[in-house]
Amino acid sequence: MGTASGTNLRTDCAVDADGRITFALQRPSATAQLLLRLRPKKGQPENTLHALDLEPAEDGRLRAVLDPQPALAEGRWDVYLIPEPGAPRQRLRPGLRDLRTLVDGRRSDRQTPVAVRIPYVTKDGYLAVRAWLRPAHAEVEDVDITDRSMTVRARLHGASPAEGATVRLRLRGGGGTVLTLAPQPEDDGRGFRFTVEYGELVADGGSGNRVWDLFVQTGPAEGTAPVRIGRLLDDVADRKEIFVFPAADVGGSVVRPYYTVDNDLSILADRT
Repeated sequence: MGTASGTNLRTDCAVDADGRITFALQRPSATAQLLLRLRPKKGQPENTLHALDLEPAEDGRLRAVLDPQPALAEGRWDVYLIPEPGAPRQRLRPGLRDLRTLVDGRRSDRQTPVAVRIPYVTKDGYLAVRAWLRPAHAEVEDVDITDRSMTVRARLHGASPAEGATVRLRLRGGGGTVLTLAPQPEDDGRGFRFTVEYGELVADGGSGNRVWDLFVQTGPAEGTAPVRIGRLLDDVADRKEIFVFPAADVGGSVVRPYYTVDNDLSILADRT
């Protein structure tokens, strides 16, 4: 399937309270389709496409609806128009994006699997949809930073904590090195909070960059998979460059929490 470049075609999109995304654009042709393409990893072939029919709307435009089910696979989905069967697909630019229902998305309990979709504008100015699909998720609701620690308040979606639940900081590439913390549960049975003392992350005096990824283990390790802690349930598709936490100098290391490219919460400890 070919791709036409340089297009200025635009589509409006709106997300409703159920996660349904409606696309609307000026009528290109009666046989046009909207196409969502899962962006492949570098060096990998394109193999996941999702086509949507365009139907006439009362305002004279064409509309396509991306229903909540089936859920999109996790990743970034680029949005294209196929003007007619066999024609090269054309990348679409964003028009109006109505994401108001996503702003307070963390206030609603999500069931398993936790499926999240956020329309956003790519760096080169095109429309795409960022999707997450996970069995469970721990949503960051607040991060309180001091010069020696950080306290995180989070809430589980798609899972509930059981007796023996723990928060685990896993050293990336550290051969299984894990720091375990006991979270303080909140009264609603889903929320919890925990404090990370930065000194514990640099106590071994190691050099170089070290990254700690944060998880919650909802029960005994033998029977439950760790749930990643991050922030997905609002209208921000890419948090890393937007939400920047202050750094602290601890024992000769610069320690800074940050959101990863997947909006998960991690901590960087840099001792150079």
